Amino acid sequence: MTMIASPPARRRTRLALGVCLVSFTAFWAAQRAAHVSMIDLMVYRAEGAAVRAGGDLYALRATAAHLPTTYPPFAALLFTPLPLLDPALLRTVATAGNLALLVMLVGLSLRLVGHAHVETVCWTAASAVWCEPVWTTVRYGQINLLLAVLVLWDLTRRPAGGYDRWTGVGLGLATAVKLTPALFPVFLLATGIVDRRGGGGGQPWLRHARGAAVAFAGATVLAAAVLPYDSWRFWTDMVFRASRVGQPEDTANQALRGVLGRLLHTPDPGALWTVCAAVVAVSGLAVAVRAELRGRRAWAVCACAITTLLISPVSWTHHWVWCVPLVVLLWSRGHRAAALGSLLVFCSYVPWWVPHGTGRPELHLTGADLVLSAAYGGTGALFLALARTSLPRPGRDRVRVKP
Repeated sequence: MTMIASPPARRRTRLALGVCLVSFTAFWAAQRAAHVSMIDLMVYRAEGAAVRAGGDLYALRATAAHLPTTYPPFAALLFTPLPLLDPALLRTVATAGNLALLVMLVGLSLRLVGHAHVETVCWTAASAVWCEPVWTTVRYGQINLLLAVLVLWDLTRRPAGGYDRWTGVGLGLATAVKLTPALFPVFLLATGIVDRRGGGGGQPWLRHARGAAVAFAGATVLAAAVLPYDSWRFWTDMVFRASRVGQPEDTANQALRGVLGRLLHTPDPGALWTVCAAVVAVSGLAVAVRAELRGRRAWAVCACAITTLLISPVSWTHHWVWCVPLVVLLWSRGHRAAALGSLLVFCSYVPWWVPHGTGRPELHLTGADLVLSAAYGGTGALFLALARTSLPRPGRDRVRVKP
C-alpha cells in the first residue's frame, strides 16, 4: 500500500527544504565574502598536475605557502582531473560538492540512528553547515566530508545476508585516500574476534573487515602500478613523517598530541603521547566493540571515529566533521544537554579564540587558553566516557548485529 503524505506534512517538508536552501545560500555568500582561498584544494590540483606531468609527487611544494603532498599516492590519482578546471570554476564545483556531501552525511547520520526523514535531514543540514569543522572544510576545499560519507555509507548499508561485493569498499577506499579511517576495519576485526571467542562466530564483522582490506589493497596496488616511485617513497619514508603535515602544537590540532604539546609547552610530547595514545586507542576500541556487540552501532561508529581523531598525530579542526553524527546521536538518544553542549563547542570556533599564528604562541599558553585550545579533544574524550556509561552492562541486552 502506497503511503501518501498529508498536506501539512508536505508543507512542513517544503518549509524545511526552503530553510535549508536559504541557509546554504547564506553560507555560500559568507564564504565568498570571506575570500576563501581553498588552499588545500589548490594543493590537490597541483598533485593531479604532477601526476599528469610525471613529476616527483613528494618533492612537490604547492601554493604560496609551499605546502607538501601528505596523502597516499592513490589520492593523487583521484586528483588528476582537477587541473582540467581553472581555479575559479574548481572552487565553485568544490563548494557545491561539499554542500551536497554535507546533506549526504546528515542523511547517513540520521539513518545510523533510525530517523532518516527528508524533513529532518533538511533542518539538520541547515544548522550543521555553520559548525566550524564544516565551515573550515569548505574554506580549505578539504575532503573530510567525502571520507566521512564513504565510511558511513559502508557502515549503514544492510545488504541481504549482511554481506555483498560492496561490503567494505567504502572503508577501503577511504583508507587508501587518507590513512586515518584505517581504525574502522580494525574495529570490525576486533569485534569479530571478540564475538568468535564468545561463541558467536564473528563472521559478519570479519567479512566486512576483509572486504575493506581487499579494497584498500586493490587501490594501493593500482597506485603502485601507475606511480611506482612515488608509492615506494610514501610507504617506506613519507608515511612515517608526521611532522610534514604541520606544527603539532598548532591550536588547530585537536588530537591528543596537540593537546599534550600545548599543555607541556613542547612541540614533541614524545613517549608520554605514545603511552596516552595507546591507552585511548585500547579504551576507545573497547567501547566501540562493546557497543557493536550489544546492537548499538551508532554508538560504536561514533566511538571509533572519535578515537581515531584523538590518537592521530594530527587532527585539524576540519577533520572533526564527525561532530555531525555525534550530535545527532546524542540528541536522538535523549542526551539533550550533552548534544547542545557539543553543538555549542563545534559552532563557537573556540580553538581559534586563543593566541595562534606566527611565532608559535601556542607553546606559551596558560590557564583558560589551554582549556579553550583543547575544546574539541576534550569534547571527544567526554563523549567516549558517556558512551561507555550509556551501554548496557555485560550479560544484559546482548544483541548480535550483522554489519
